[in-house]
Amino acid sequence: MRWQGRRESDNVEDRRNDSPGLGGGGRQIRIPRGKGGIILLIVVAVAGYYGYDLTALLEGGTPVTQQQQRPVNSAQDNEDAKFTKVILATTEETWGTLFQKMGKQYVPPKLVMYRNYTSTSCGTGQSAMGPFYCPADQTVYIDLSFYDDMKTKLGAGGDFAQGYVIAHEVGHHIQKLLGIEPKVRQMQQGATQAQANQLSVKMELQADCFAGVWGHYVQQQNMLEVGDLKKALDTAEAIGDDRLQQKSQGRVVPDSFTHGTSQQRYTWFKRGFDSGNPGDCNTFAAN
Repeated sequence: MRWQGRRESDNVEDRRNDSPGLGGGGRQIRIPRGKGGIILLIVVAVAGYYGYDLTALLEGGTPVTQQQQRPVNSAQDNEDAKFTKVILATTEETWGTLFQKMGKQYVPPKLVMYRNYTSTSCGTGQSAMGPFYCPADQTVYIDLSFYDDMKTKLGAGGDFAQGYVIAHEVGHHIQKLLGIEPKVRQMQQGATQAQANQLSVKMELQADCFAGVWGHYVQQQNMLEVGDLKKALDTAEAIGDDRLQQKSQGRVVPDSFTHGTSQQRYTWFKRGFDSGNPGDCNTFAAN
């Protein structure tokens, strides 16, 4: 991906040097062993998204196993930080133009780069949660070590694939600005768990489609190189609920899906990429 030399966003806060290691001078985060620990972590992550800090539930279990991370401010870390700022700037340009066409004013999100864990208006953000968007403070949070996880755990490397992840979280910000996120949140209240999960899937697939729309305009600016699109599509497939569940627990439970299948994520990202029209991203009207 040809991103070097492009404008970097000013809407970035760098907390990498402010984030203590897990158990190293800050609050120690622990996760119980086994599937129960995975479920608990998911509960804490979902609660954080809706503004409830349940990280106290993680205290008293087995300490999180820390990966050997590259040092903050290393050459690779700083290169990833620069890349992240450039990608955020491209989302600002894309959605600024599209909102103007809709007769609306685009207010870009802030992005926070941190290490291990950090405080947010949606509770404590942890690197184990992956990149996420907090609607309460309209901020995207990312531990840059996630780029390493994409390569080693998901087999999904490449600049455009990493950019897709950021654009997906910005897609949730678009949902917030358009009033979609609060409406869905209201619909989830009082719904059954299966119904709430289905609404979550539609939200995530729409964010994938919005990320595809961003990719369409990045392509128009001649930023993509041969193979970039395939890597992004491979990433969309790699993080499908069905594939992740099969890998982690050896079986697939459709009613528990919250992000969509590999095929769905691939399809909706590709739809946004091909059309460049956010109007084609109405996952709520699709079967």
